[in-house]
Amino acid sequence: MLFMKVKVMVSLCCAVLFAVIVLSVLPVNGEEKIYSDLVRLHVIANSDSDEDQALKLEVRDAVLREACALDMGTDKESAQAVLSANRERLCAAALRTVEAEGYTYGVSVELGSEKYPERTYEDFVLPAGTYTSLRVIIGEGDGHNWWCVLYPPLCTSTAEEREDTFIAAGFTDEQYKAITDGGKTKYKVKFKIVEILEEIFG
Repeated sequence: MLFMKVKVMVSLCCAVLFAVIVLSVLPVNGEEKIYSDLVRLHVIANSDSDEDQALKLEVRDAVLREACALDMGTDKESAQAVLSANRERLCAAALRTVEAEGYTYGVSVELGSEKYPERTYEDFVLPAGTYTSLRVIIGEGDGHNWWCVLYPPLCTSTAEEREDTFIAAGFTDEQYKAITDGGKTKYKVKFKIVEILEEIFG
């Protein structure tokens, strides 16, 4: 009898553990569309010195100015194609800024897939995942980085404009809420699993 009880508890624990693992890696709340419909911007400094970190922000501003001057269309595929076609233009803008500040660092600009951690911005949260990313690497690229969203143009939009920006890019109200709610539904599911574990072992 005791053996059967232990066996049932072990089976329950295994099932709960499996559920936790699955929930931690599977997209929920429309996250799969968030991954596929955004283009992120990733600017990486040469080093963590105060000077190189300040230069990173100057380069960021230069790249954003050039990107904002481009017509990236109304969907992610168009934006990706335009950024790819103008990669050298964006790189040149970044390099001009580096040279204007008196540095001799090289700059490279890459467009591809990149893993991002969960990132909290002023009024929205983007889940961890693999995104299409425009990487701007300054010099050795050994410093802290700066992240934002290049398409839809959230880097330059105000908090009041963000909902319209997401909707214009094809996001539904539900997907927008999934971002601005900070993934609360996902966390509620995980917290329920924690409650079950506490009931088992409490």
